[in-house]
Amino acid sequence: MATSQFVHCARLLAQPLGSHISVLSCRTVRSIRLNNWSQYRNYTSAKCRLFSDKHEWVEVNGNIGTVGISEYAQEALGDVVFAQLPEVGTEVCQHDEVGALESVKAASELYSPVSGKIVEKNTAVEETPGLINKACYTNGWLFKIAMTKIDTELKELMSEEKYQEYLKSCEH
Repeated sequence: MATSQFVHCARLLAQPLGSHISVLSCRTVRSIRLNNWSQYRNYTSAKCRLFSDKHEWVEVNGNIGTVGISEYAQEALGDVVFAQLPEVGTEVCQHDEVGALESVKAASELYSPVSGKIVEKNTAVEETPGLINKACYTNGWLFKIAMTKIDTELKELMSEEKYQEYLKSCEH
């Protein structure tokens, strides 16, 4: 994970994080060693999303990652009418196919951006798949995963800024 991704996350951290740390500055974040991500992950804001090249995102809270699809992906799919999400307890590896989304115009496989064990799925999305279109970053999340390879896999994902650059540079 590039230093610029840490800086991006630091700009999003504006709330008090504890009695001994009130705000992480860009300077503080730049000084964190990239090989010591585990110390940083406890301070990750829910607003700091990391994206895969398959258009899934993950928000990190400790070792739990909340996963969903990007705005770009939900717009490309159109109105989502069916969501097949992974079952709780399923162990997955990064890039594994874990489910599927179907819309009125397309079907798409769902991939896990990180390795781990599924600890929760959004049953509201299974019952009302349109939540993905209405709020893909909030109520339209898909599943939560207890991540097992945080130190290596999160470094492979893109910050929101890098993801936007990726969308501009690639034909999809």
